[in-house]
Amino acid sequence: RHGFGDDAPSWVERIDPVTLDVVERSPDLPGGPMWPGGVAAHADGSLHVVFGNHAHRLSSGLDVEASATLPRVRPYNSFVTLPDGHLVTKDFAGRRATQVEDEPREPAELLVLDPTTLAVVASLVLPEPSIARLSADGDDVYVVGDTSLLRVRWDPDARTLTLDEGLVAPYRTHPGQTYGWDAVIALGAAWFLDDGEGTHRFNGSFRGQGISTDPLHVVRVDLATGAVTLTEVCGRPGGLIANPPVVDEARRIVVGYDSGNGVVTAFDVADDGSLTQRWRRDQDHACHPLLFPDTGVLVTADHDAERTVDHVVALDVETGAERGRAEAGSPLQSVVFPAVGWDGDVYYASMSTLARVTVA
Repeated sequence: RHGFGDDAPSWVERIDPVTLDVVERSPDLPGGPMWPGGVAAHADGSLHVVFGNHAHRLSSGLDVEASATLPRVRPYNSFVTLPDGHLVTKDFAGRRATQVEDEPREPAELLVLDPTTLAVVASLVLPEPSIARLSADGDDVYVVGDTSLLRVRWDPDARTLTLDEGLVAPYRTHPGQTYGWDAVIALGAAWFLDDGEGTHRFNGSFRGQGISTDPLHVVRVDLATGAVTLTEVCGRPGGLIANPPVVDEARRIVVGYDSGNGVVTAFDVADDGSLTQRWRRDQDHACHPLLFPDTGVLVTADHDAERTVDHVVALDVETGAERGRAEAGSPLQSVVFPAVGWDGDVYYASMSTLARVTVA
């Protein structure tokens, strides 16, 4: 959890998995400019936190074991953990709600952190800024930049980062199109949604807050050739998102959404990577969707602006049919990540509310 503002602290809570009561709490952790960060459990048994311009390592008992100040005074929006245990993070170049006006967007800097000391062991300034969170496949780190998808390779022996000049794939090719968010690496491609400009206008919901004039797309970048294809989600201007699509590799289905216009659309993926619409529904979804691959249950959300309440909605990924829904108790639309539980349950989170919902 975290505070708000330009010098916001963060902290970690251990909660009871059923009652959601707080069992333990870490001390306040130095943070910085507020933007949602990330926490992960490491294979060595520790917890890593990146929030604001700080990184922390906590014990399983929530004692602080290491802390580091990151070099740029701006948010670092989460991180990925590589196979050898190192962490990779970067600074966030988007506009935040507390900013009076846009700041100049500097090219992003990737940092590799030692998982024990949190010291910077490698860094690389990229050709352009980046707003999206990082993705990784093995030692390959994928960055959705302001205009292009980039691939950076980590050499664990040399402890170096190298930009792969063979995969710099421009995706912003339409007038009125804005930057993309997080990428899913699947089926030989990177998949993400564009038209991410406007998230700072969040007013409890993303509905009607998009500023992009070009319709929002599912963007596919072939990882072998760098070829880019754009497929419209609903064809309307004013699209907006802040999260990734879902890729069901077994069923070859991609699900995109437009939170600015309240539309969720699924596509079949052909052998050549082209998309054909499979189903579409009106639904005010904005958070990271979750897929249960064995049952085909797609966990989404649906914000009721009139009643100011968010719902957790289970859909059939093949048909789009609604299998069930439950009120999450949040007046705000969730625009962040839920988490999968242990027994067909999901932990829903918004800026105001934590809830546990059984979906399968």
